[in-house]
Amino acid sequence: MKYFYGILVVLGVVLPYSQFNPWIIENGLDISQLVEEITQTRIGSFAWMDVLVSAIVLIGFILFEGVRTGMRFLWLPIVGTLVVGVSLGLPLFLFIREIHMEKKRQGVDKNIIPV
Repeated sequence: MKYFYGILVVLGVVLPYSQFNPWIIENGLDISQLVEEITQTRIGSFAWMDVLVSAIVLIGFILFEGVRTGMRFLWLPIVGTLVVGVSLGLPLFLFIREIHMEKKRQGVDKNIIPV
């Protein structure tokens, strides 16, 4: 699964920025125009409200699950979520979690005494 999540981490950055970078090149970092275009249609507003709620839920999940399982580097998927979005934050968290769980399993396996 970690390879699957790793591929999704890359896609989670590349795909959104493939749409955002041309807009930035054309318009610069004009926040008022960005907000205007985001809210120009109801479907655009719907999509952004969905993303906003998903990001809040994801950050809560990262904090809860990360602390519960004793994970490190929880700040990385949180920053990824805030800078890129859920498309980066979720697969990055799952990638880090998979590596963490793999290391835990290996640690448990090393402590097993063969009979």
